[in-house]
Amino acid sequence: MRGCGEGVRNGGEIMKIKMAVLAFLFLIGALSAQQAPNINLRDFGFYRVAAVSPVVHIGDPIANAAEHLILAKKAAGEGASVIVFPEESLGGYTAEDQFLNEQFILQQKKSLKWLVEQTKDLDAAIVVGVHFRTFDGRSYNTGVVFSKGKIWGAVPKINLPNYGEFYDRRWTVSGASINEVIDDPILGKIFLGSNQLFRIHELIFGAEICEDVWAGNTPSTELAHAGANLIVNLSASNETAGKATFRKGLIEQTSARLLAAYLYSAAGPTESTKDTVYGGHSMIYENGTRLSEAERFEFEPQITYADIDVQKLNHERARNMTFGETKFDRSKTTIHDLNVKADLFDLRRDYSPYPFVPANSNDLNERSQEIFNIQVTGLVRRAKAAQSKSFVIGVSGGLDSTLALLVAIEAAKKLNWSSHQVIAVTMPGFGTTTNTKNAAKDLSEVLGTTFKSISIVPSVTQHFVDIGHDPKELNFVYENAQARERTQILFDLANKHAGLVVGTGDLSELCVGYCTYNGDHMSGYGVNSGVPKTLIKHLIHWYTETKAAAEAKPVLKFISRNDISPELLPPSAEGKIVQKTEEILGRYDIIDFVIRYYLRDGFSSIKIYYLASKAFQGIYSQAEILKGITSFYDRFPKNQFKRTTAPPGPKVGSISVSPRADLRLPDEAECGWMLKELHAFIADKKL
Repeated sequence: MRGCGEGVRNGGEIMKIKMAVLAFLFLIGALSAQQAPNINLRDFGFYRVAAVSPVVHIGDPIANAAEHLILAKKAAGEGASVIVFPEESLGGYTAEDQFLNEQFILQQKKSLKWLVEQTKDLDAAIVVGVHFRTFDGRSYNTGVVFSKGKIWGAVPKINLPNYGEFYDRRWTVSGASINEVIDDPILGKIFLGSNQLFRIHELIFGAEICEDVWAGNTPSTELAHAGANLIVNLSASNETAGKATFRKGLIEQTSARLLAAYLYSAAGPTESTKDTVYGGHSMIYENGTRLSEAERFEFEPQITYADIDVQKLNHERARNMTFGETKFDRSKTTIHDLNVKADLFDLRRDYSPYPFVPANSNDLNERSQEIFNIQVTGLVRRAKAAQSKSFVIGVSGGLDSTLALLVAIEAAKKLNWSSHQVIAVTMPGFGTTTNTKNAAKDLSEVLGTTFKSISIVPSVTQHFVDIGHDPKELNFVYENAQARERTQILFDLANKHAGLVVGTGDLSELCVGYCTYNGDHMSGYGVNSGVPKTLIKHLIHWYTETKAAAEAKPVLKFISRNDISPELLPPSAEGKIVQKTEEILGRYDIIDFVIRYYLRDGFSSIKIYYLASKAFQGIYSQAEILKGITSFYDRFPKNQFKRTTAPPGPKVGSISVSPRADLRLPDEAECGWMLKELHAFIADKKL
């Protein structure tokens, strides 16, 4: 079924039958399941973390330890494997000169020891803010990490603010120069230093304290390059007008720069408000994306949770050579392996079924404008290089060719061409319906293009005679001959009119190979090659609402409602489309979901199936979800040869399958084993 002459629609009917059988078998398995599957999400790289803003009893470590215990138990009971309290939380950041009181310092250590013992049965690493004094009289503002009744380390604050409302240097010294084991008479041996990391399976976290993240050379930079994929920050950052916005931007950018998750635990309003107010602005980001954020100015204790994806972060680092090649000396870093299981059986993280489509309408409009401008600019530059005098484009009345035509019209304007220099060609064949043919003609006319209608029926019929093919045999030969004839017409017209053939195929079609090799697979420049199918309709809608002339809007809206089809097989007796792409391949939104998480994040087929089941719950059945996923994994490797020889086109997002840009794969690669693992997982979990 695969060779240099294979068309996109290769395996159309066979694949349809194959998918139906697989879907039926696994639907039966799903119906027989008696209970929800016992899936440990830690195996997918998910870890729940918690930022806690407790009620603070200023200067009373005993009361604070009791508050910490209640909240630590609650967070651990909710599945959090890392629980972080604010800066100086055990005594209160605003205790001021009480930090110089010997009894107060001693009581903090006793209260810490009690808290460590009381939480020994919790399956979590806990980080508490402690004012730690060493035997030589030096005091450090530290984050103490402990679990299962053992203190693993104390991380000191490096950058001490001593300006404005802050007087840290009055009570503490910087921990920049200390990295040693302290033998404390109450707490025992504790590693005190900033160069230490804490490991829970794939999750590795390091700590910094408040001002450290505001500094030019943050400790978290070194920690991330030493292996930390989570940075926790114990903070007591006060509130002033506009500071929260700046703080969010700071954490967002730090997490993005470090390709890490960042947990920021902030002191709340029960700290002293003598001259400052604390809002409890806790937040958790992952590689520049906000996962959760606390309500500020709440007097009740606040726990902010997020499920971070460590596998995703590690994949991002693996593909980012700038991060990977940054020099660091891991020999200077101590890594503690914590005895925390971190089991997680429920996911509190939403995944949009449409990852390429922003949920916010303003973001969607902005994204659409940006993508459209990239497409137009790419086409203009290509036309200048080719010294083209026209654009030639095959229009079918479908979504892809419509978007390509709109891009061509705007590109012509930038080139100061007449709209007549855009040559729109409809080439009706054996499967063309009246509705789509008329839509293509109407759109071309309202846009002012040169319009040509060239039937391919006579030439393809003659071609069947030439090669000895029975036209009653509606197979790949029947379909692909039409696609290749259309491509020949377009290129010959381009020769005649000094034109550039504008390709219409999209990213999704390229991924599953749903294009005819050396047919609609080929063009002079593929303006849609970086745009997934689920985004095409939104781009057309955006153009309709923001740029289209009034007379063009009705036809654009009509096209947006049409079924997706190559229209290569004869229509029904009523003139309706019978060859519906999504009945053959599966739903494009499911396929696009797989594309996003397979190509961009490197997720396993099992993880993608789990997330798709969650994202499309109530939208599609498990059988439909499995059909789309199976379709991708079955077709993606087999059709790499089409992507290897695909024409150039603009990269508009984070995913490109161009052999000259992001994707380097051999034509002979196989990933059938990934499907086998998925099917074994489904059978084992009785999904």
